[in-house]
Amino acid sequence: MPISPAVVEWYRANRRDLPWRREGFSAWGTLVSEFMLQQTPVARVIPRLDEWLERWPTPADLAASPASEAVRAWDRLGYPRRALRLHACAVAITERHGGVVPRDVDDLLALPGVGDYTARAVAAFAYGVRTPVVDTNVRRVLARAVEGVAEPWAANAKRDLPLMESELPADRALAHDTNAGVMELGALVCVARTPRCDECPLASQCAWALAGRPAHDGPPARRQARFEGSDRQVRGLIMRELRRSEIPVTASEIEAIWPEQEQRDRALRGLLADGLAVAAPDGYTLPD
Repeated sequence: MPISPAVVEWYRANRRDLPWRREGFSAWGTLVSEFMLQQTPVARVIPRLDEWLERWPTPADLAASPASEAVRAWDRLGYPRRALRLHACAVAITERHGGVVPRDVDDLLALPGVGDYTARAVAAFAYGVRTPVVDTNVRRVLARAVEGVAEPWAANAKRDLPLMESELPADRALAHDTNAGVMELGALVCVARTPRCDECPLASQCAWALAGRPAHDGPPARRQARFEGSDRQVRGLIMRELRRSEIPVTASEIEAIWPEQEQRDRALRGLLADGLAVAAPDGYTLPD
């Protein structure tokens, strides 16, 4: 039995009021939101997204600003390489597509920093293109409801996309809400550790539930490394100093940020290699 009818009915009654779901929200706004939502909770993204789109309402507006301003505006969203990629994406859209975010998946995939998920999400949610959109939440719902297993398999486009494609109705509006609804269901109800099966619209047809919710028998899920004391923390502290300063941050100022030299140097080298920091005669700055 297809999952779409129950998912769409539930989604239309229960979906969250998010900016990128509102009538008239731009394709550029959708693209920006997808960049920001990578590894960042919705609640942290919404205020920064509003600020970003007020400052740079079009790709051309962002392309006309230095990359350093994009990194500053990214502030504490984390993984600041996304800001550089989004800036490069804005430049490419301006130069190749006349400042208009393309709707074709292949054209979107050709943009800097745009992977398969983001390309399909923009095509589906901004333009209504009937294409499968698969993230971690979607894979979890498909694994349980369709495949009957407790946890999703490792991401695999050759498996994931055809499976989600098979669940999409031919009607574009229904396909849109199926994509969004499965994603929402995985975010709110069919969650990783404590799924709320009694609230799930698929409870009566979920293969995993009907099988008695068998335990996961595959390899354990990878846990994210601790942040405190990590290279990520040191990188973040150095980036915070670079964002705050309008002049080069000196080597001695960076030394004061973190006491352990080897880890501090490793973090700085990583930022330089990623293009997030640039060596200057008097220290280090954000990229131009």
